Amino acid sequence: MEYTKHMSKYTYYIILVVVASVLASCSETEKVYRIGVSQCASGQWREKVNREMLGAQHLYDYNARVMIANANDDTDTQIRQIDSLCAAGIDLLVVAPTESAPIAPAIARVRAKGIPVIFFDRKAETSDYTAFIGGDNVEAGLTVGRYAATLADEMALHLSHKPRVVEVTAAMSTSPAQERHKGFAQAMQGQTHLDYVCMEGDWTSDSAYRLVHQQIAAGQVPDIVFCHNDGMATGAYRAAKEAKCEQQVKILGIDGMPDEGIAYIQQGTQWATYVYPTKGEEIVQLALDILTGQPYERENKLQGMMVTPENAELTAMNSHELVRQNEHLITIHDKLENYFGLYNAQHKMLIGSMIAIGVLILAVIMAWRAYVQTRKAIRQRQSMNEEQTLFYTNPSRRRLQEIFDNHAESETQFNSQDMLFAEQLNEAIRRNMSNPNLKMDDLGEEMGLSRVQLYRKVKAITGQSPVELLRQMRLQQAYMLLGSTTKTVAEIAFEVGFNTPGYFSKCFREQYGKLPMDLRSEN
Repeated sequence: MEYTKHMSKYTYYIILVVVASVLASCSETEKVYRIGVSQCASGQWREKVNREMLGAQHLYDYNARVMIANANDDTDTQIRQIDSLCAAGIDLLVVAPTESAPIAPAIARVRAKGIPVIFFDRKAETSDYTAFIGGDNVEAGLTVGRYAATLADEMALHLSHKPRVVEVTAAMSTSPAQERHKGFAQAMQGQTHLDYVCMEGDWTSDSAYRLVHQQIAAGQVPDIVFCHNDGMATGAYRAAKEAKCEQQVKILGIDGMPDEGIAYIQQGTQWATYVYPTKGEEIVQLALDILTGQPYERENKLQGMMVTPENAELTAMNSHELVRQNEHLITIHDKLENYFGLYNAQHKMLIGSMIAIGVLILAVIMAWRAYVQTRKAIRQRQSMNEEQTLFYTNPSRRRLQEIFDNHAESETQFNSQDMLFAEQLNEAIRRNMSNPNLKMDDLGEEMGLSRVQLYRKVKAITGQSPVELLRQMRLQQAYMLLGSTTKTVAEIAFEVGFNTPGYFSKCFREQYGKLPMDLRSEN
């Protein structure tokens, strides 16, 4: 009895030491800043921004995790994606709105939750945002307009009519189109020797083709066509080529991507472009400055430049080199992810080993002290009468001790406790399923078990590890949502806890032998 009392007291001390060590280890875990990105559309320019942001996750002094969703020019989809990103527990939202007005209420919901918002490239119709970063669209339009005026003056020497300058705008419901038109129109003011016409398109090559084709068909062949991006410029060139007047029409654009606008200049299908900067790494830097309480500017305008036949070759070479370096950075980032995972595992193993050694040493010391106390108690018992001594040493007493020491083996079939555990685990997983950063440690803490206990319990009941069970339940929930709702694949992926729709589709095909869209088509 005296031995048991001492061991219980020392066991309590051991538990306190272990808990204190674990808490100290957890306190050293580096904070991960989760940055959600809502892209309005796809295309080379935006894909370049995405690659730069992903490559910058480990570029700075803080650990960032970038999650990107693409609305594909659908405002309703972007609103749902913004809500899904917030539900996933992001620390900051970066958004390029599809349209200025309809996105504003979704931004208001994000700000109401205390989440900072960065507009990049575009703005919504609200003043309640944390910061803006992107190219100066007014300056871009003004620079292209001044270049067009100079180009028209040179062309006027060889023309028998006023140079015709046609501006094909993008969708005027978006802030970049409004600002680029404002700058270009400002450059055209007072140019009485020019014949300036402005027509509204919608960011697509087909819209530019249609509008330029109408001008040519009406006998008003333009001398200069300014399109709000290089993709639209390809439509203008197509219309001019069909009319066999591509040699006399000078087409100008904006974006200046190495494989688009700059390449078009080198090929001779476009005369000039304005390099609209991406700077994805500066977006991540701004986000981290905001999240870590560092000083930052609310308005951050990025500078661009004109690319013409004179400097296209050098600009293309520099641009390709930057793209190559960014791809290397992404490769380094992927390797860093693997190294960090290995380092964390080794770090935890080292801490666990040190704790185990410390606990072992402490246990030996306490066991020795308990042994000394027990020997003292034995010597005191020797003074007891023979009847008491026989009571503690006779065969029946030893048999009683054996009964207490030998427990019945556990049943192999599921019992009521297993069923209760399974139900509680099922509820815990469904409650946290939408969190893409859910860890087994978090799930074990909610169930009141350590990571090892949770693994053994789940493996014994289901034959699967907790990670495998979580993945299976997510895919089962996604399978049900694909058949019973009209939500997009991307929305369902976020809802069931996947970081990216691409990874979700890969896992879904491995589980069911078909892609999510194939299942929806069958339904």
